[in-house]
Amino acid sequence: MQQQKYYDVLIIGSGAAGLGLALRLQDSLQVAVIAKGSLQEGCTLYAQGGISAVLGDSDSFESHIADTIDAGAGLCNPDAVRFAVEKGPEVIRWLVDYGVPFTKHQQNDGGTGYHLTREGGHSKRRVVHADDATGHALETTLVEKARRKGNISLFDHHIAVDLITGRKLGLDTQRCLGAYILDRNRNRVEVFRARCSVLATGGASKVYLYTSNPDTSSGDGIAMAWRAGCRIVNMEFNQFHPTCLYHPRAKSFLVTEAVRGEGGRLLLPDRSPFLERFDPRGNLAPRDIVARAIDHEMKRLGEEYVLLDISHKSAPFIKEHFPTVFNRCRELGYDMTLEPIPVVPAAHYTCGGVRTDLRGRTDIPGLYTIGEAACTGMHGANRMASNSLLECLAFADSASEDIASVIGDLSPPGELPAWDESRVKDSDEEVVVSHNWEELRRFMWNYVGIVRTDKRLERAHRRVDLLQQEILEYYSHFRVTNDLLELRNLAQVAELIIVSARHRKESRGLHYTLDYPLPEKGRAFHTVLSPNQPDGHPAAVEEPVGSQGPVNWS
Repeated sequence: MQQQKYYDVLIIGSGAAGLGLALRLQDSLQVAVIAKGSLQEGCTLYAQGGISAVLGDSDSFESHIADTIDAGAGLCNPDAVRFAVEKGPEVIRWLVDYGVPFTKHQQNDGGTGYHLTREGGHSKRRVVHADDATGHALETTLVEKARRKGNISLFDHHIAVDLITGRKLGLDTQRCLGAYILDRNRNRVEVFRARCSVLATGGASKVYLYTSNPDTSSGDGIAMAWRAGCRIVNMEFNQFHPTCLYHPRAKSFLVTEAVRGEGGRLLLPDRSPFLERFDPRGNLAPRDIVARAIDHEMKRLGEEYVLLDISHKSAPFIKEHFPTVFNRCRELGYDMTLEPIPVVPAAHYTCGGVRTDLRGRTDIPGLYTIGEAACTGMHGANRMASNSLLECLAFADSASEDIASVIGDLSPPGELPAWDESRVKDSDEEVVVSHNWEELRRFMWNYVGIVRTDKRLERAHRRVDLLQQEILEYYSHFRVTNDLLELRNLAQVAELIIVSARHRKESRGLHYTLDYPLPEKGRAFHTVLSPNQPDGHPAAVEEPVGSQGPVNWS
């Protein structure tokens, strides 16, 4: 019989949130960190822009809070926003102490010693960065530090299958006891027992055909939390990054928003500007407005892309500020110092997720969720640029403090049922998985994308219901694989997005529908999906903004 692994804390996900938490936990705790691919592969690695924090003399917490709430279109949890914003300076100091090489000694540093840039939605320069590859600098630094910690065990090429809870095992407790994890190297499912488990799996942008995210962004944590019995909130708010490089070999390479922050202009193919017709802030409007404007103009003109131009800046300025973007463009035949580059919107960030409080607690005792998989309420209906890494690290800190306060009262779980493969076999039709994967992502892009209608959402709902039935049958008869697990999770997340979008009869933030083009006046609510319904499907209820209190596990 396979020996079960045991840890004090099981962290599923190895990005900024997961590693940030692992490094904040007490050295006396044995910690496991699960990475679906290599340890560094994930959205954090590819984040170009930076981390927003109040560091400059002319900036203030109140200004950062106001900008965030304004971008969130009335759905931000003010307590979550204030908590993360006020944590910002300490987060940056912690990263500096760990050796993250933020860009220094430039103009406009506001007296901080660091170069601060400005991105869409921000009224001040407050984005600290490492050139245009902040995520790479952050992730590689955290991985290096985690490798040196004797109490942290790192498992790469492992993917979580499902959480193990007392409810699923028919026990008296509702507590999370660990997870079933597929070791992709050995192709076997193992039991990881833990006193506390943490989902830090990132978002679900891979549910769309075009995305700036790596292949790992398949909504695994959100889907697992839903199946385990957690509430899911605001899944209709999917952010589309307005500027991804348009090229067959670019694979939706993200062009950082800081290009527009430093003077880049979006143009139609005939080189005429257009954003000012949609918002007085023009090129510095929030991402949802910019993405919709681009989508509108592309459909109106029948074009496949628009242009982003910063060639009016000097070549040394561009190469110094955006070396990653410049070099990637040159590899693909574009010189952004001399000409505009073609860009298109792509799915980028999941603003909704697993309902948590300010400590990262979910509805299930012993289970935390942090980072993009969580819905703290910080982003509301639209995430402001560079607030995501801030949220990851701020809530990793608060979760570490809460784990320290409760773990002494959580007894180690005993032996758990092993994964049962006695009635399944190896798949002989992998084409079913790849076909369903392609169909799902295409109809989500066409029907549940930047602009929606009731009819499109209804069509998508019918399609996802049929797809889930096929996937369930397949899952029940064949051994699990990475692709099958991701497809199962993506289909579940797609249903959550569609149900949430169908419930919201207004346009707000990232959710824009032609049938209800204006927000409801005087009424703002969260869309909360509650599991364990009699028919097995999600049920949407409305919750007033600001009612998100602490989760009581007693």
